[in-house]
Amino acid sequence: MNATDLSAVAYPTLTEAEIDTIDDVATICNFPDGATLFAAGDTDFKFFVVKQGAVAIVEDTSGAERELTVHHAGEFTGDIAMLTGRPAVATAVARGTCEVYVVTAEELRHIVSADPTLGEKLLRAFIARRRLLEASGFVGVQVLGSRYSADTTRIREFLSKNRVPFTWVDVEQRADLADLLKHFAVTPRELPLVVCPSNTVLRQPTNQELGECLGIKQPLEHSVYDLVIIGAGPAGLAAAVYGASEGLDTAVLEQFAPGGQASSSSKIENYMGFPMGLSGSELAERAMVQAQKFGAVLTSPVRVVGMQLSAGYPLVQLDDGSEVLARCVLIATGAAYRRLDIDRCREFEDRGVHYAATLVEAQMCDESEVVVVGGGNSAGQAAIFLSDHARAVRLVVRGDSLAASMSSYLLARIEQTDNIQVCLHTEVSAMDGDEHLETVTLHDTASDAEEQVAVGALFVFIGADPHTDWLPKEIVTDEHGFIVTGQELQERGVWRLERAPYMLETSQPGIFAAGDVRASSVKRVASAVGEGSMAVAFVHRYLRG
Repeated sequence: MNATDLSAVAYPTLTEAEIDTIDDVATICNFPDGATLFAAGDTDFKFFVVKQGAVAIVEDTSGAERELTVHHAGEFTGDIAMLTGRPAVATAVARGTCEVYVVTAEELRHIVSADPTLGEKLLRAFIARRRLLEASGFVGVQVLGSRYSADTTRIREFLSKNRVPFTWVDVEQRADLADLLKHFAVTPRELPLVVCPSNTVLRQPTNQELGECLGIKQPLEHSVYDLVIIGAGPAGLAAAVYGASEGLDTAVLEQFAPGGQASSSSKIENYMGFPMGLSGSELAERAMVQAQKFGAVLTSPVRVVGMQLSAGYPLVQLDDGSEVLARCVLIATGAAYRRLDIDRCREFEDRGVHYAATLVEAQMCDESEVVVVGGGNSAGQAAIFLSDHARAVRLVVRGDSLAASMSSYLLARIEQTDNIQVCLHTEVSAMDGDEHLETVTLHDTASDAEEQVAVGALFVFIGADPHTDWLPKEIVTDEHGFIVTGQELQERGVWRLERAPYMLETSQPGIFAAGDVRASSVKRVASAVGEGSMAVAFVHRYLRG
């Protein structure tokens, strides 16, 4: 969709019938010329439909005020933050005296859910506005830091995966670094620096501090939830959509950002319904908006450290000392790619060694040579994506073929890409560098030859371990730590009820598992989405029983 078509979607005029629907729940207010309807950084801001006059949308994150658009009669304010509960990214100002319909965020979510036609128009407009904003040179959150800093990489990845518009200032490329630091009154040791839309300056912030400052961390206000979902990967997000849309009070607890391991995929081409493919982060963003549209609460970063099962409902324990009570729990914590068992690997993480290949990591390749380790689909997708950014890509595989572990469409794409070199029966045997990774040594296990390669980055996709170290002993796992569910519980003799366990139910009744964390699951995005959706049906059965 070109900019003109996108603009038409982003700024439609509501029909009289649509305005009547909004008028049923709205109040009418008048604002004088220059009055602020909401400001950038405001939380719980209102949705406005212009009845008479005009409302301008402005932003000043670059230091100078810039008018993004002006809404006239029949047009409306807001973007995707209206549904996600995030702070406003721009400011709305009355141009002349104006009269507007005023709707709260909660009332807007009800309209979007209850009126599919109007809801689709508003939702499409909100998404298109965010796309136009990001393409317009919008500065948003500013991140000042070195490309060789692990904290800078962590912050950029956190913002990117949580869909927060930001601009990165690489201090390694700034000749005026001294003046820049003087402007923000910081020293080089205080970097990285994050400047929020509210002009709050954070020095070396943690993910928790970022989440709170940027409104990503949402409050959990219910005394008990029907369904608490631990993990916001494809399985968790699918369960959130179905659970919330079917009337369950649903909360999603995510340790880092929505998307899970799938968010490391730059392009998923075999997901049904998307013949042109979509990135893992796009899939996560759409699912997140969809779940929140139906009223699910999604909060991050929140780390679950335990679960108490001794009495009544499960009590989910969080790392900040708080607790969440749930009638049912879905564990969808997924799995993490394993580290290479090589000296200095942990030292270089986020300073040249990465476990995801997104635009954040690709921007640091700078036409250099990169190495991708792994023979599965994730490694293949990463190699293809990085080939557009790096001068050369070496795909390092221990086996003697990719055919057994990688989809044929990826194999064909790799063979057609000139700057991808597949290195079979090869392993990474060493890493070296000063402040960041500079070289890796490749060992050919067939010939015993070794080659030292200067690299911009190393990407690792070599199998995964489940996030289950926090589980209580009552929930049975297999020898690898994956959660045992369904019929296998009876086969192991650990199921204690007369009824058979539901397919995705764990050894603790009312607690379910879906996606990569579950033993015997199919490690595919579509399968995880299916399991997350299915889990909600079993939750309903359990609650009825």
